[in-house]
Amino acid sequence: MRHIIFGGDGFVGRHLAPKLLADGHEVVVADIVKSDLPHYRGIEFVRCDVTDPASVASVGIRADDMVYNLSAKMLSPLQVRAKRRDFFWPVNFHGTENIIHAMDRAGAAKLVHFTTDMIYGHTVAHPMTEEHPVAPLGEYGLSKLKTEELAVEWRERGMRISLFRPRLIIGPGRLGILEKLFKLIDLNLPVPMIGSGRNPYQFISVFDCAEAARLAFKAGVPDEAYNLGSLNPPPVRKLLGDLVRHAGSRSILLPTPGWAVKRTLDLLDLANMPIMDPEQYLIADEECVLDVSKGERQLGWVPKHRDEDMLIAAYREYRLRKNGGFAAAGRQVPAE
Repeated sequence: MRHIIFGGDGFVGRHLAPKLLADGHEVVVADIVKSDLPHYRGIEFVRCDVTDPASVASVGIRADDMVYNLSAKMLSPLQVRAKRRDFFWPVNFHGTENIIHAMDRAGAAKLVHFTTDMIYGHTVAHPMTEEHPVAPLGEYGLSKLKTEELAVEWRERGMRISLFRPRLIIGPGRLGILEKLFKLIDLNLPVPMIGSGRNPYQFISVFDCAEAARLAFKAGVPDEAYNLGSLNPPPVRKLLGDLVRHAGSRSILLPTPGWAVKRTLDLLDLANMPIMDPEQYLIADEECVLDVSKGERQLGWVPKHRDEDMLIAAYREYRLRKNGGFAAAGRQVPAE
């Protein structure tokens, strides 16, 4: 079977593609850029801009193809308020729409599509199952939610669409907002936390994300949504404290009144001087932990990577780059 990965040169795609190739499948990566990755020796690359329907059509989807949509604009680089809709929607929503329309014209009926846990907004119940109420706090989460609504419409027309809602994805080649944290630790400066730091913080490994996508195909592409996150995430204070000790830094963790910090960040955002995106800081002191048991029950998917190990690995990569080393994953890619 042929597998087409839109956005396949990006973060999750560069780990999914070689997995599918190793399983004996024909793999096509459709993306706007092509990196110097070794697996391209056995994989076809098609240059594609998902915002352009003609470009998507030129990929040549066939009726029996398995399609993955990993193309997206993330929360990094940070955008000012006035530019957020124009930044997120052309790729996140209209790109998804273009892919689904191209699939429909070709008679292709199987899609794995990545959205985000940020469709949930504020925590109403925890741990958060896939039935948690949805109320995105910004254009990124809203653009992704609308793709889920689009998926529901096309399921009713006969497509099989599996949706994945990951927490912050980290792994080789992806630093994003973590780079600011690592700089503070390197400079032995205080590390402010929004709130007390007693709430847990949950990541998800890029390797676990790629495996989830592969298992969705193996399971027949269920018409379901799945949370993707680590197991047993530690409190923010422990997560950051372990990192500071690993780095040999003299940084101290600085708890802050969460409400006051959020209002300050709101004012900076209104003044077009954002330090963080509201979709990040508004939930920073909440119990935002995803229940990932549905993926285990239905797909046999169990995340393998611990939050503490993922964060330390990201810091080691940051240090390697800072010292002029070469990151094995190639070019940097955006983070949520």
